[in-house]
Amino acid sequence: MDSKQRVIFIVPCYNEANRLKIDEFLRFFQNYPLISFCFVDDGSKDDTVGLLKYLSEQNSEQVRYLQLSRNQGKAEAVRQGVLSVSNEFAYIGYLDADLATPLSEIPNFIATIEQFPDLVLVAGSRISRMGGHIKRYWFRHYFGRIFATVVSQMLKLPFYDTQCGAKLLKASTAAKVFREEFISPWLFDVEVIFRILKTQTYAAQSIYELPLHQWEEQGESKIGVKDLLKVPIELLKIWKKYQL
Repeated sequence: MDSKQRVIFIVPCYNEANRLKIDEFLRFFQNYPLISFCFVDDGSKDDTVGLLKYLSEQNSEQVRYLQLSRNQGKAEAVRQGVLSVSNEFAYIGYLDADLATPLSEIPNFIATIEQFPDLVLVAGSRISRMGGHIKRYWFRHYFGRIFATVVSQMLKLPFYDTQCGAKLLKASTAAKVFREEFISPWLFDVEVIFRILKTQTYAAQSIYELPLHQWEEQGESKIGVKDLLKVPIELLKIWKKYQL
């Protein structure tokens, strides 16, 4: 990957002061100097911003951060991050701050999207299989399978895992699909795919699900019971807006 094909990953952060793995990021920077990160503080109430300032001071070449004035949800945090960098990089991805998808997976995303020029989206997929290390709580796994089945019917695509928090897009595509606000703060991944299908010729051939070698549930989810109860309503809103 030459210097003209730099990659940046957006990392949304909300109250991450006690679990942001600073040392892992610093080690990664040393090995991959052409990969940058934009951390977006989503109105945290702890010292997340202090950690991001420290990380930026340690490596200002690869680290930048945004601070949103109030908590707006993951979708808007990622969107603001994408919009802030869309004119500077060839590829833009996003990754969960807890590193459930470890940083070691990032080179696989880049290698895949560079190997196949027609791809506009590489989406991580948490497929449990021999040779992989995918660790999920059983109830989230089975809820996720029901959710994925419904979404794949909506998309009319055999999408296995829309909700994995690791994805990489061509910057030109990212600029288009993140231009408008999303309906749902948590289900925006589904909207991203719908928007690609609406705007991209031969969209089904331009999306690739990349089986992760490693993914591990990290602590408690920030999605509460109330959020889960909203899932059917928000999915219906998304389907009505984007139905193919």
